[in-house]
Amino acid sequence: MKRRDFIAMGAAGLVVPRFLVGCGPKGVAPAAAVDPLPANPFMAWFGIDDGLLRRVMTELTARGADLADIYFQHTRSNSISLEDGIISKASTSVEQGVGLRVVIGNQTGYAFTEDLTLESMLAAARTASAIASGAAVPPPDGFAMQAAQPLYGLAVPWSEVGVDRKLPLIERLAALAREKEPAIEKVSVSWSDVEERVLVATLSGHIYTDTRPMTRLWCSLTARKGDEVQSNSSNVAGRQGIDWYDEARLDKVATEAVDRTMRLFEAIRPPAGEMPVILDAGASGILLHEAIGHGLEADHCRTGMSIYSELLNKPVAPDFVTIVDSGLHEGERGALSFDDEGTSTERTTLVEKGVLVNYLHDQISARHYGVPSTGSGRRQSFRHAPMPRMRCTYMENGPNTRDEIIASVDRGIIAETFTNGVVAIGAGDFTFYIKNGWLIEGGKITAPIKDVNIIGNGPEALKKVTMAADDGRLDTGGWTCGKNGQMVPVSQGLPTVLVSSMTVGGENA
Repeated sequence: MKRRDFIAMGAAGLVVPRFLVGCGPKGVAPAAAVDPLPANPFMAWFGIDDGLLRRVMTELTARGADLADIYFQHTRSNSISLEDGIISKASTSVEQGVGLRVVIGNQTGYAFTEDLTLESMLAAARTASAIASGAAVPPPDGFAMQAAQPLYGLAVPWSEVGVDRKLPLIERLAALAREKEPAIEKVSVSWSDVEERVLVATLSGHIYTDTRPMTRLWCSLTARKGDEVQSNSSNVAGRQGIDWYDEARLDKVATEAVDRTMRLFEAIRPPAGEMPVILDAGASGILLHEAIGHGLEADHCRTGMSIYSELLNKPVAPDFVTIVDSGLHEGERGALSFDDEGTSTERTTLVEKGVLVNYLHDQISARHYGVPSTGSGRRQSFRHAPMPRMRCTYMENGPNTRDEIIASVDRGIIAETFTNGVVAIGAGDFTFYIKNGWLIEGGKITAPIKDVNIIGNGPEALKKVTMAADDGRLDTGGWTCGKNGQMVPVSQGLPTVLVSSMTVGGENA
């Protein structure tokens, strides 16, 4: 249907897209529901066809272009908060718009609009193209639809799941936490689900469409023993559906939240100084992500900002260390069928057997280095231009066991859960705050620890990895990565890893 025909139908003939059903007042039935759901809501509901795309692309490339793309996005988000058995907040938000980008050399022109009329898109295209002053580049004759990799299809999309199915899960998680520990004084549960649809049309004549689900469930607890109060939390997240939240998963979140909280009552601060640090499997991947992964994003390397800029094809770690960034882990928070430039994602080996073999590339950095894009061009929304970003970043398994690693440490700590951290991306210097961990003495775990900072340098810490276990896993927490003011969902992981020396800010710091 053409956009003008859609408008001409008027209110009497309005068809409500199924993914918008439920946005309006309860009890008011929509005029009609679309059934079956169109594979491409933009084509079906907003009159975007080859002819319109060619007109906008013609305007976007009228003054020259090496690359150009048109990025449509529609996102519906729902959130619910439960405080001590009472719903304290519930909200639904919808955002929609289109971003237009043209690239010439190292220059990027970008503009966006929330108004999907042809006039507004042409105006945005003229704004984006203002960086150029060359000859026009003709648009493609037509746009061919490209198939998406099936990484997160849901049996029931979030647009069809009502509050009546979500609320019992939220209440059950709160009840499980209270049942496990009488010292729990306050329980807070927060829920979110997101359904995002994107369409990318490129100068090369391709169209990529994707429906990207996301959900997150967070349990925060406060416990009291006498005059002492402690708080902690646990959460799970992923590109999953309502059926993911079975009893076992709810129980795991409640158990982790209670255990992490109650352990703080017995925890001590370890001695301060230089000592071995064991990074626990899973969540410790945050250190790999922040202190090392960002330095391997090719825009930082291309500009010379990263310490890894001159280290390609050189040893950067022991030969048992292999580091990967992948978009192909089904259902993970960092999974992507294709990136926000329309490039299929892949499994990218960054460090192979200790040698730096690749960076994370978007199309701009790939052209600079003369290599294919790794499918790492990501953006927060249609309001932002893409840039190289991580997806699921992790170290592969090593040759040791966790017990062997612990037994090898005479005096040190295990870093288990992390909260705040500060990283200098260029040099890789970092400080991380450890919420939960363990003290090791004589090769044995002797006490829980708390209120600990670890301080070091990412590239140096990578060189000091002396052992790695065979228990690697991706952490399922709701990790969100910030870069240049843009936030994107990511996953990260690690096996149990021993760093031979790191500065620990403990009791005598």
